[in-house]
Amino acid sequence: MSDPRNVAHAKKVTQEKHHHQAKPKPGKGKKSPGPPQNQPVEAAPTPAKAEAVKAEQKPGDLEKSLAVLSKLKDLEFHSRANIETLAELSLTIEEELKQREFAEAIGALYSAQDAFHSKVAAFIETYQTKCDSL
Repeated sequence: MSDPRNVAHAKKVTQEKHHHQAKPKPGKGKKSPGPPQNQPVEAAPTPAKAEAVKAEQKPGDLEKSLAVLSKLKDLEFHSRANIETLAELSLTIEEELKQREFAEAIGALYSAQDAFHSKVAAFIETYQTKCDSL
């Protein structure tokens, strides 16, 4: 899986390129206002301009959403690490130390962490879909 920061940066660069490419078009129209103002020529750029305006209205939202997604993925990573650590501790408590009275408690912690991890992973998938639609 690619790093979400790289994905966010790539999207930002793409948006900036699109934004910079959209700016010279009006400049060219100002230099020679006669020919580019034909009705068919304006009909094609109008949807593109509408998309550019939409992109300009919410680039901050996309960047903020991608930052949230990145933090969620970090949280999932640490959650997975916690599960692995709890599994190791459980084995140590039960097998090596023979402290059976704590086995049930650490098992409950493991189950809670696993449930948390599952919920975070499901939320990340949902949030990723939302970010992709932005």
